[in-house]
Amino acid sequence: MGTVITITSGKGGTGKTSITSGVASSLALMGRRVLCIDMDIGLRNLDISLGLNDRALMDFADVALGRCPLNRAAVGHPDLTGLSLLTSPMSLPASLTADKVRALLKEARTIYDYILIDSPAGLGTGFRLATCAADRAIVIATNDTSSLRDAQRTVAELDHLRTVHLVMNRIQTRLLRKLRTTIDDAMNAAGLPLIGVVPEDPQVILCANLGQPLTTRGKRGAALACWNIAQRLEGGRVPIMRIR
Repeated sequence: MGTVITITSGKGGTGKTSITSGVASSLALMGRRVLCIDMDIGLRNLDISLGLNDRALMDFADVALGRCPLNRAAVGHPDLTGLSLLTSPMSLPASLTADKVRALLKEARTIYDYILIDSPAGLGTGFRLATCAADRAIVIATNDTSSLRDAQRTVAELDHLRTVHLVMNRIQTRLLRKLRTTIDDAMNAAGLPLIGVVPEDPQVILCANLGQPLTTRGKRGAALACWNIAQRLEGGRVPIMRIR
């Protein structure tokens, strides 16, 4: 049975979508069957990050509400075997319930090794749908005070999950030195074990603009960090990237 992982944050702008794309494409390169589900309703961008812009005609609500089977709605990546996307509707259907999302994910578990859900920022209805049937969660934060505070609030809403990890994203050496802080300080503030540290990397924006998954352009910077996170999800013992 596949594992459902929700990738979330307390606020927008932390890089959830780029991390979802980078980790998913890394797992696919490792030979795993991966389904990405964009649940950022109304603000979907995961298709761009994966290089599948506008290829998806049906969305996860169509599947959950029985309008389209999963195998038809999920769009396979043309270059990364095993990687598929189920995109988000532009608005939340009133008839879409947590039970229907659970049924969708139950079916997806029988087909895929990993189901990665790109959750909307905040703690509203979209967040509750994205976490209602997750096996584990990854909280994305940057090392500014407001992001870490919002990460703490998010963690409090994930107490029904046994495994929740932290990814520190967009880390800049210069900023760390200026603030006299460390990754350990951020871990203590968020109250979560760390599964990855991702440096600020211009390749993230470049790849999104080119429609290329980050990890297809080599394993360095943010791409290497996402590859390492994927290895840890697989149970590998990989040192955390140190950025000071």
